[in-house]
Amino acid sequence: MDYNNMLVFAASICFIFLFGRIFVKPLKFVIKLALNSILGGLLILLINYIGGWFSFHIGLNIFTSVLIGLLGVPGAILLIILHFFIV
Repeated sequence: MDYNNMLVFAASICFIFLFGRIFVKPLKFVIKLALNSILGGLLILLINYIGGWFSFHIGLNIFTSVLIGLLGVPGAILLIILHFFIV
């Protein structure tokens, strides 16, 4: 094997490594956002279950689920406060 082939081989490995690093970070963010959105939806269901005793309901849709997924518990509190101001 001559030096040109070894250089191309090493450059290819570096390119594959860098290319993989570029696409793994956004993929991790999307997976984390999806998981948090699912947990946000479950939190909305829990709020609606407990709020059913007090005639309190928050709509479960993609916006509210992602909002709670991004913000967490402060997002749930924000939705509860907005519900009281709008209704």
